[in-house]
Amino acid sequence: SPFLSRDAAAPLPPGVPRGAKPVVGEVAADDYRIGPQDLLEIQVFGIENLKREVRVNSRGAASLPLIGTVVLGGLTSQEAEALIAARYEKDYLQDPQVSVFIKEFTSQRITVEGAVARPGIYPIRGDTTLVQAIALAGGQGQLPDLTEVMVFRLEAGQRRQLTYDLIKIRGGEIEDPKLASEDIVVVKRSESRVVLRDSVIGDVINIVNPFNYMPRF
Repeated sequence: SPFLSRDAAAPLPPGVPRGAKPVVGEVAADDYRIGPQDLLEIQVFGIENLKREVRVNSRGAASLPLIGTVVLGGLTSQEAEALIAARYEKDYLQDPQVSVFIKEFTSQRITVEGAVARPGIYPIRGDTTLVQAIALAGGQGQLPDLTEVMVFRLEAGQRRQLTYDLIKIRGGEIEDPKLASEDIVVVKRSESRVVLRDSVIGDVINIVNPFNYMPRF
């Protein structure tokens, strides 16, 4: 049966060296996380009748021959390859070599809120870092606290909070983290700077308008 063993690896497309990373636009596919409505080409080397083009549904799942429904949403292409290979190896194949190519990918999105120039929801394609996300939102807004920029990420149905020092990132002291689809970036306002600003404004008002303060007798 062709589903019991793999005798030879199927050839790669012309001009593609073995071991090369498939790309999505300008981004290596192993840096892109699969999302709903993405179109995938899935191959098992040496077994042509397992080759499929499948569209990921709204729940992040796709249906494949023999193994049925597989949830691929949120995985990189390499993670998807490992998952599919494990499912085939469990009951059908010996040492399957699975390849996942992302043929069409959808715009993913992030939300940027807080002390930025233009808070909102922004579409992203492939690799987007925290610094790039702040730039998408027009840069920092008034009185930001750049030492504690928060990123809320959905993992296993729950929001996980990550905190980054944007000043150190910009200074090259720490790595600029990559964001994932549906991340929420929050740039807090600096409470100490708000208090200082309000205090200075209050002093200026008192100087400009001496009748603002009337002593009681």
